[in-house]
Amino acid sequence: MALNVPGLVVMAVFYLLILGTGIWASMRSRKEEKKCPPGDGMEMTLLAGRNINLLVGIFTLTATWVGGGFILGIAEATYNPTLGAVWALMPVPYVLTFFLGGFFFAKPMRENKYVTMMDPFQKKYGNVLATALIFPALVADVLWVARTLVSLGGTMSVILDLSYVYSIVISSVVAIIYTLLGGLYSVAYTDVIQLILIFVSLWVCVPFLLTNPHSVDISLTAYNQTFQAPWVGTVELDEAGKWFDDFMLLALGGLAYQAFYQRILSASTYQQAQVTCFASSAFCLVLGIPSILVGAVAASTDWNSTSYGLPTPYERDQVGSILPIALQYLTPPYISVIGIGAVAAAVMSSMDSALLSSASLFSSNIYKNIIRKQASDREMQWVIRISVVVVGLAGTGLTFLDSSVLVFWLVGVDMSYTIMFPQLVCILFFKVSNGYGATVGFLMGIVLRLMSGEPLIGLPPIIKFPGCRLDAEGKMTQYFPFRTAIMVISLLSILLFSWLMSVVFKKGVLSEKWDIFKIKHGQSSTAKVSNEAGAGWFLACRSSPFNNRGW
Repeated sequence: MALNVPGLVVMAVFYLLILGTGIWASMRSRKEEKKCPPGDGMEMTLLAGRNINLLVGIFTLTATWVGGGFILGIAEATYNPTLGAVWALMPVPYVLTFFLGGFFFAKPMRENKYVTMMDPFQKKYGNVLATALIFPALVADVLWVARTLVSLGGTMSVILDLSYVYSIVISSVVAIIYTLLGGLYSVAYTDVIQLILIFVSLWVCVPFLLTNPHSVDISLTAYNQTFQAPWVGTVELDEAGKWFDDFMLLALGGLAYQAFYQRILSASTYQQAQVTCFASSAFCLVLGIPSILVGAVAASTDWNSTSYGLPTPYERDQVGSILPIALQYLTPPYISVIGIGAVAAAVMSSMDSALLSSASLFSSNIYKNIIRKQASDREMQWVIRISVVVVGLAGTGLTFLDSSVLVFWLVGVDMSYTIMFPQLVCILFFKVSNGYGATVGFLMGIVLRLMSGEPLIGLPPIIKFPGCRLDAEGKMTQYFPFRTAIMVISLLSILLFSWLMSVVFKKGVLSEKWDIFKIKHGQSSTAKVSNEAGAGWFLACRSSPFNNRGW
């Protein structure tokens, strides 16, 4: 296959459009910065001055979640004869993510005017423990960058016959440049363009895929064995635990990502943050449909009649690239190029969010609050820029170590779900939580997750939960919802040990000189904030614009 020159031209135009939008947004950002009082420059860069437009907010939140892993992962699961559409979970759990975020998490985060999701940890637990908790969040963002680039590199190499290395490096450089220029303003406004491109490009490709001569009607193969197992798939009783675990991982893991709160905190009001979440959930559902159809068509295709030939993509172990393969061999060349535009847009929209997310955590919570408390706005701007470059280079470098989107996705989301989510729930909604409980819960989550094993990275399980057995590929797999169990154990550990240590120091069992987290003195100063956050579950529901009866 020769280099696809027309496709390269189209991609060049796309990148120039995105870069131009980013430059325009950065110019607008600088104008807004001049209006800000001294000391607010960092908030302008990281949160767009807490005054992001509602429509732009909806677009940027949706585009952040609808990344390359979203588009390719749904198509992959639908096509995979061992899985099927019932395992293509992403759109539905994301609806739950946004609704939970809008109803419960937006209020305490927005009304306390935090800059990052780690601010409440730093305020209550102190710098040392907060820094330890920041580390998993930073690692998750770097892995996020890696998995988005991997998905784009694989797609471009199939359709454009462009080197995997060139595809990744060019995309990384473009995303880093416009994120450097304008912060959240550039990211948000480029997300608008990218989301429009994703929507239009994917839906343009669908009719050509459905009517191609090499595939049979997908309604006939949905529940019937044709060229492979039915593409709808099934969830057997002994697999229900794993399905539930994957669902909860996607639904709740996203609530522990800084990128989510960056959009929430950039809204002008709590009510606007709520509407942003609810509207984005609907967009995620709609944008998941084309990828399901691509996977269904691929599962309904007689590959022997195409130029791809036999063995099938599944037999060649190319399931992860089924979307670009379907576009390349089942649609006209000009349509496949449009499809690559959708994947590129999805990748860029997620990558820039991960870059700015990690830069926010380092610059605000580590540099500004710990290393240089007196840092000026100008100095912080440079710190943010350097952080963006470092994270971008780290994520890009990881893509050359492993080309599996699934591995990077799994490790990143796992850390957010099993380690960060229970910590976030406890600090926002439970007054009793303190540094002792948080430390125990943190260590408990890490140790249990490592001991549970992970077949994707060749880590054998030490703890074998009920139902642990060899899968179809001969790998020892946990079919029990073990991640959810670890998350719950971590959460309960935080609450139990927090309460226990609180009683120990309050009753004088241990002297106050051993109280390294100063929980006895800290209770009075944090009581007001903790009470407000602890009531968030109830008050958020009552004040919801969707609740006219006041619950």
